[in-house]
Amino acid sequence: LFRCNMGISRSGDYKRRATGGKKIPLHKKRKHQLGRPAANTKIGPKRLREVRTRGGHTKVRALRLESGNFSWGSEVVTRKTRVLDVVYNSSNNELVRTKTLVKNAIVQIDATPFRQWYLTHYGVELAKKKKGAETETRKVSNHVTRKIDKRKTGRTLEAALEEQLGTGRALAAISSRPGQSGRCDGYILEGKELEFYMKKLLKKKGAK
Repeated sequence: LFRCNMGISRSGDYKRRATGGKKIPLHKKRKHQLGRPAANTKIGPKRLREVRTRGGHTKVRALRLESGNFSWGSEVVTRKTRVLDVVYNSSNNELVRTKTLVKNAIVQIDATPFRQWYLTHYGVELAKKKKGAETETRKVSNHVTRKIDKRKTGRTLEAALEEQLGTGRALAAISSRPGQSGRCDGYILEGKELEFYMKKLLKKKGAK
């Protein structure tokens, strides 16, 4: 049986011109121009595959991932947390529908590790309390109390982010490349960036 493997190419030699005209290739496809199929990383139990690349190096393809290290920039704190959902992708809505994890996808993450850190660092509970629920008071030394009170003086937390952390879900952007590094790391959205993406999500909701 004769098989013709065309292969994926990253070279522009085989694409049309900006005007739409066809180019005549000067040579056949070369190994150094090759591309590979997309990883299309989904949310699920961790599943990685190693790929041999040029020069004997390796890349790690993440086929499924469910957690990653996310950073809270303004507080300079990073925690490992679960990725719950993909909510927005500027490049393609199909990637939102299929819940594909790619760089710069906007995802919802579990905010519990950050809430716990905030409580120990500032002594402020961000979780929304149910009516009639008793608040637990931890016994701490006078030294720790003074330290926490000192930290509280310079404490600032924007309302939109506080509300998100209160619900237990925060919006974050993926900054790593799951299909290349096998990791899903990112940062929590804050300030103007959070405002921008919240507007986009509200617009999307309103269009439904």
